[in-house]
Amino acid sequence: MNVFFPRFLKKTYRKDPISSFILVVGAVDSVIGGVWEKSTLLSSGLVVILLSVILRYWKTQKAQHLVTKDPPRRYLLLSPMRSPLPRLTNDKSR
Repeated sequence: MNVFFPRFLKKTYRKDPISSFILVVGAVDSVIGGVWEKSTLLSSGLVVILLSVILRYWKTQKAQHLVTKDPPRRYLLLSPMRSPLPRLTNDKSR
């Protein structure tokens, strides 16, 4: 087995654990249905796999949409050293 394959699986599973779990459940259902020749279990497993792929695609499109928004506005000064703030002193010399 390739050395990078377990790393790839860990990386993708940690990236989106919900859709990865749904994908694993669908794959197990499909394998059991295929081995035991149960067409309903096989078809339900394939539907679950399809749903997990659609969920993952939807989440990546949503994440890309969030990235393309306007950059945040800065209300504070970028470098306070250029324009120093007034000092807070207590002058009692009147």
